[in-house]
Order: sequence, then C-alpha cells, then structure tokens
Amino acid sequence: MYRNTLARIDLDAVRANYDLACALAPQSQCIAVIKANAYGHGMLRVAEALRSRASAFAVATVDEAVKLRSGGFGQTVLVLEGATSPKAYEAAASLKLTLMVHCEAQVRDALQARVPVWVKADTGMRRLGLAPDRLAAVVTQLREGGVDVQAVCTHLSCADETDNAATEKQLDVFAACTAGIDLPRSIANSAGILAWPASHADWIRPGIMLYGASPMAGESAGVDSRLRVAMTLSSEIVAMRELRAGESVGYGARWTAERPSLVATVAIGYADGYPRHAPNGTPTWVNGRVAPLAGTVSMDMLTIDLTGHPGAAIGDTVELWGGNVSVNEVAARAGTISYELLTSVSARVPRK
Repeated sequence: MYRNTLARIDLDAVRANYDLACALAPQSQCIAVIKANAYGHGMLRVAEALRSRASAFAVATVDEAVKLRSGGFGQTVLVLEGATSPKAYEAAASLKLTLMVHCEAQVRDALQARVPVWVKADTGMRRLGLAPDRLAAVVTQLREGGVDVQAVCTHLSCADETDNAATEKQLDVFAACTAGIDLPRSIANSAGILAWPASHADWIRPGIMLYGASPMAGESAGVDSRLRVAMTLSSEIVAMRELRAGESVGYGARWTAERPSLVATVAIGYADGYPRHAPNGTPTWVNGRVAPLAGTVSMDMLTIDLTGHPGAAIGDTVELWGGNVSVNEVAARAGTISYELLTSVSARVPRK
C-alpha cells in the first residue's frame, strides 16, 4: 500500500454491537444484516467475525448470497429482495438460500421453486410487501403448495423518530394481519431494536447498529454510548501552505482565509467516498483536535484549516470519521446519512 488512505475496521466492535442487539432483545433470535459489503466494512470479514455468534445472515441480493456461500458460510442466508429471475431461483435452491416473498409474482415463483421463504407485509413503508389483508391467504397458499414458510415480517419506516406515531400504527397493522398465523415474526431494524421494544418479536434484524453508527434521527443521531464505532476512515497530510487573509483554496474558491492561515492538503477525496458536498467547517481530527474542512472536496484530495495547530506536519494522520469524528455528523453536514457514507467508501481504499 503506497498511499496512506485507509479504512480501519474494528471487528471486536462489530461483535460487541451484535451482542448489544441480542442483549436488548433477549427473547428474540438475531439475523445479522451484512448487505452492501457489510455496509462498506467487508462482508466476508464481518461474517467471519460473527461466525460463532450469528446463526443467520441477511443480504440484499442473490449475488451477495452467492459470495457468502462461496466464502464457506453455511448459516441461514436470507435474501431481503427475494429472487427476480429463473436463474436466481435456481441458485437459491442449489445454495439452500431463504428468499423474501413480497409480491404476488414472487408467490407464484416460490410455489414452483419450492425454496424456503419469509413473507413480507407492507404495513406502511410502501416499498415492498404484500397488502396486509393478503398476508394470511398467501401464507396458506404457499404452505399448501409445499413451500417452507419460515417467518412473516414487515419493515418500519419511521422508527428512527421516537416521537413519530407511524411506528405504533405499523405495529398495530402487523399485529392484526398476523393474528392467527402460527409463524415467527420479524419487525425490528436497528432503530426498532434500540428504541421500540414492542417491535422485537421473534427475530430482530440489526444492520447499521452492527457498525457502530446510530440509526436515530435528530441532533443526537451520532451519539449512542452503547455502540462501538467499527470504521475509522483516515488519510494523511501531503502538503501544507500558508495563506494570507483574502486568499482562497480549491475549486470555486469556496473557502477564503479571513486571517493569515495554515491550510493542509489531505490525500482523500470523493473518489474514495468522502462526500463532495461536505461544507466548510465539517470536522476532521488531527493530533488530538478538530481541523475543519476548508474548500471544495476534490476527486482525490481535500483541504483542511490547521491554523492554531502547533506542530502539525506533512505525514500526520487525519481522521475523516471514526472514534473522534462521528460519521453521523459528517453525513448531516453533507446533507445525507451515515448509511450512504459507509457504503460509499470506494474499493481503492484498503480495509484493514
């Protein structure tokens, strides 16, 4: 590795966050969500870290499930989007995957493929899922057709907002449409696990919380002392220059020195996954203190204001997010969410 830009992954933190999810819902089984390359953290390495703990993993697509099986993982693998082609159903059957069924077309395909399934009800997310009044009939249809229906589930749309009544409404709808169905139930995502005990049910599905980022909305989104940060994204200072008051930095001259200033160039940019729209003042961390972003993020570089940082030098480490700078704060400054930043860290950034 010739460029000191790195995503350091703390697998002990992932394990601790998984244990926390289990402790918060002690009566529930836990399926670890490792889709999107484990939210940018490395799917196979995260799966290995959880091998002795997790009896089930969830991924988004059959392609992700194939990689997991190819990596030697024999646990239950739930494909959250289900299958969308005959070849996908063939692969699912061959690899003994469990597929989500969320629409009438998938019901018909599952009856032909005879693969294990979870059946999803749309209780208010309006994205995927069967109409609640169809759930019981579909479960019966699948079972009578010889399909192994393993669970019924739904997905919460507003659980990150603890004062939003939508979650309670969804819980009520799900309770009504699953009444009389003798199957395990799954409702809780990370926000549900952390903030809505009534959603825990038989299976919980921790995702973002496994990686130490809070799913909660609002000013305290990045602060949850129960979670351990799993990714530290860092780089190094590769250049430094002194600016006079009135001189500008970077594309568009977006940042102008209001006083004599020391500006450093850091070897990371939007091609590495750092958000281009992060504004001036977004925090980074250098030598034990905040160093704010100064100027437009470039493809391969960004610049920070080191005025008042005695002893800063070329080669010093810069934390873009991690234990000192919350990824949630960087995301909020850039007008996005931590999920996007973590999954956007590009392949050219080594994971260690």
